[in-house]
Amino acid sequence: MPIMASPTAVRESTLGPIRQSYATTDTFPPMAKTYTQLSQVVREGGLLRRAFWFYASTAAVILVALAGCVAAFLLLGDSWLQLIVAGGLGLVFTQIAFLSHEAAHRQILSTGPANDRLARVLAGSIGMSYAWWDSKHSRHHANPNRVGKDPDIAVDTISFLDEDAARSRGIVRLITRKQGWLFFPLLTLEGINLHVQSLKYLLTPGKVKGRWTELGIIAARFVIVLAPLFLLLPLGMAFAFLGVQLAVFGVYMGASFAPNHKGMPVIAKDARLDFFTKQVRTSRNIRGGWWATALMGGLNYQVEHHLFPSMARPHLAKARVIVREYCQTHDVPYTETSLLESYGIVIAYLNRVGLAARDPFDCPTASQLRRLS
Repeated sequence: MPIMASPTAVRESTLGPIRQSYATTDTFPPMAKTYTQLSQVVREGGLLRRAFWFYASTAAVILVALAGCVAAFLLLGDSWLQLIVAGGLGLVFTQIAFLSHEAAHRQILSTGPANDRLARVLAGSIGMSYAWWDSKHSRHHANPNRVGKDPDIAVDTISFLDEDAARSRGIVRLITRKQGWLFFPLLTLEGINLHVQSLKYLLTPGKVKGRWTELGIIAARFVIVLAPLFLLLPLGMAFAFLGVQLAVFGVYMGASFAPNHKGMPVIAKDARLDFFTKQVRTSRNIRGGWWATALMGGLNYQVEHHLFPSMARPHLAKARVIVREYCQTHDVPYTETSLLESYGIVIAYLNRVGLAARDPFDCPTASQLRRLS
């Protein structure tokens, strides 16, 4: 049986030791009835109702911020202060991505098709494919941190499993050895990666719902963004602007999604687990209240989001109180840390996994054995 790399679950602010953990049917008790009872309490409390005015006001704030960035861009002209505008656009685009994510989960509008259309337009407006994201993200929600089923722990430069790290070669192997420390620097390239993966998915033969609509939106978006950039700014400044915008977008996206599951228990491929325990034990919440919710688009309540994916952002805080109580009653670890602590856990976890990419004689354990012999 392979060994899955994962730290122990973290309760509240305790970081806990990083060690090997393998989630099997022995480590997860059956909790199917608990989720049914919890769902009834949440539903009766009105926490699954839509929050149209919240999302309308959020969208209005984002539009004002976007208009401010455009106005600043036009007013500044040929000035290196444009890089501040580029950073601002990276932040605004990430907030739009949060709304697209929520629309994809049917959180904003009243019907599924309407949410799909909204999510597709919002994703396309920031250069991403909704069809690609939805396919990938749906598989993640169904099997978070499950080997072979969750695409978010599949190797992609960064290795999240020991065996993936051990199989790495070439420059990827060199990166993997220090991947924890390199994680945030690598996120500066994530914005480019999201655009590339989206186009790759849309241009791959096969059935893709809304393919031409998304390609049209993305093409129009790039023209609207790139044309003024290269027409109104010197070439070097235009490339610098684009680089800063993509870097901020990639880091913000990665820094918002990484704390959710990275470093939480990994589920064996053949394990059979109930929905409630699987979702709670593999998810991590971030403390901070309203500011964390605004900063992370509601992703700070990852446990509640995974239990109730269609729950609107304003209701997640109230759901947290109920879910915590159920977890305490049924002795299911509920993981919650500060944002900085979560980054420390992620970095430590990735560095530990990266040890598998070291040569045998570079391994600390092997070195210790040589000294003992």
